[in-house]
Amino acid sequence: MTRRILVVGDVMTDVIVVPDGPIVKGSDRRAKVRSRPGGSGANQAVWLGAMGADVRFAARVAEADRPMYENYFRGLGVVPLLAGDRAEPSGVLVTIIDSDGERSFLTDRGANLNLCAADLPASLLDGVSMVLVSGYSFFAPGPRSAVLALLAEARARGVAIAIDPASVGFLLEVGPAAFLDWTSGADWIFANAEEAETLTGAADVATQMALLGAHFAHVVIKRGAQGALLGDRTGVCLKQPAPVVRVLDSTGAGDAFAAGFIAAHLDGAEAADAMAAGVAAGARAVQTIGGQPG
Repeated sequence: MTRRILVVGDVMTDVIVVPDGPIVKGSDRRAKVRSRPGGSGANQAVWLGAMGADVRFAARVAEADRPMYENYFRGLGVVPLLAGDRAEPSGVLVTIIDSDGERSFLTDRGANLNLCAADLPASLLDGVSMVLVSGYSFFAPGPRSAVLALLAEARARGVAIAIDPASVGFLLEVGPAAFLDWTSGADWIFANAEEAETLTGAADVATQMALLGAHFAHVVIKRGAQGALLGDRTGVCLKQPAPVVRVLDSTGAGDAFAAGFIAAHLDGAEAADAMAAGVAAGARAVQTIGGQPG
């Protein structure tokens, strides 16, 4: 039976835009526009729930939206631990998907920016084996302070910590050195190829692995169609190829990978099997529109 995991991160409404060709500045372009639940932390929690994990999800949403979100997450196997915000709306993310499935984001984090210590009491760690934190929670002072206090408590209790950097744009905004200072010492980091290069300043994957391994006990680098790598300060220990699939939307693929890997890992799977589970989940994610299981 999978042990309990606590996910901390953003809840967003994803507005997904798939233009029918290049965007014409100052004029019209036909497009498919869809609205779906999203957010990196929410995606991870829902994928974990879909895999049968015992998962709790802590986040902040608009007070008026809280009952709807609580019902939504419960229906997908996630125990919601949501705080309500009376001042700010729930977060919204506009995703523009180009013809090869790559995406660009416009982000209004809304209530997520008000996540605070009262939303993350130490009691959330009761019975938890791992806490997974989305990098978005480190990119603003209030949420960062709350998350760092929770992670200090997790370390004191011997609870494993996993970090997903989440956003190259915000990593560059706060500075890679600062982000590493906040997260160094965590048991796991799940970084995509661009995040790994941003955090290390190195283009070579072996160097990335060694440099990230100086901060994190276990390093996973997600490389999209090239699969994924697992290693530590000594270098790459394991390579997992990815299947060839048709990419419709890469949104949430990294979240799905992390969920697949962690669910298998906490179930006692060997490293190679956990990597295979992560890659399989990521491959499934890119074949549907949106960041959560279709």
